[in-house]
Amino acid sequence: MDEVGVAGASTGSAAAAERAEVAVFIMGKRHLVPTGLTIQKALEHAGYRLLRGCGCRGGFCGACATVYRVAGDYRLRVGLACQTVVVDGMHLAQIPSFPAHKARYNLDELRPTVQTITRLYPEVMRCLQCNTCRKVCPQELEVMRYMAAAMRGDVARAADLSFDCIMCGLCAARCPAEEVQLNVAILCRRLYARHVAPPAAHLAERVREVAAGAFDAELARLKTLPIEELRQMYNTRDIEPE
Repeated sequence: MDEVGVAGASTGSAAAAERAEVAVFIMGKRHLVPTGLTIQKALEHAGYRLLRGCGCRGGFCGACATVYRVAGDYRLRVGLACQTVVVDGMHLAQIPSFPAHKARYNLDELRPTVQTITRLYPEVMRCLQCNTCRKVCPQELEVMRYMAAAMRGDVARAADLSFDCIMCGLCAARCPAEEVQLNVAILCRRLYARHVAPPAAHLAERVREVAAGAFDAELARLKTLPIEELRQMYNTRDIEPE
């Protein structure tokens, strides 16, 4: 951490408090931003235009992975920029993508076995069981456990434990064994969906209806409606309960 930067944060803290502002260091540059902002909103307040590292803004897509430190704490912390609130003296940098190994494959040609996983991602066998991946996960997923399941070839278990993974890449960024947990997880979910999970009868029926043109007339009608009416229909639509 830059010593000059830390001094700047401490000397500006009292004045910032009077203005209900906090001093944050974005990519090494000091900015004063209003208190209560998320990192993402603080970036925009400071003049950054978010072309990458933005995404859904709701904590679901994982595009805004951020690493940061706070004043008086030596630990490197992680979070999603759209969810994490800035604090005085925060030093931060975003990781909108991580250069992790990503295997290419034809899902129909694969089998849901440990041999498939280790052939495509042999690095899974380097796992040190250090649990760093779980500690760094902003979703608090049991990353080490689903990687252990992948090492056993238990794609169903790996798919279940990694279901809420948002592919932010922070696990791979911090892994001392240089594994790519996020890509192993999505491989397991794909293998499970394609080769293990029973087919959904209601989905197959809906696909047949679409192919038969059951919704063509309604789609044609929707295309003729003005945008405001379409927005009203969208906002008042029935939503299935969670």
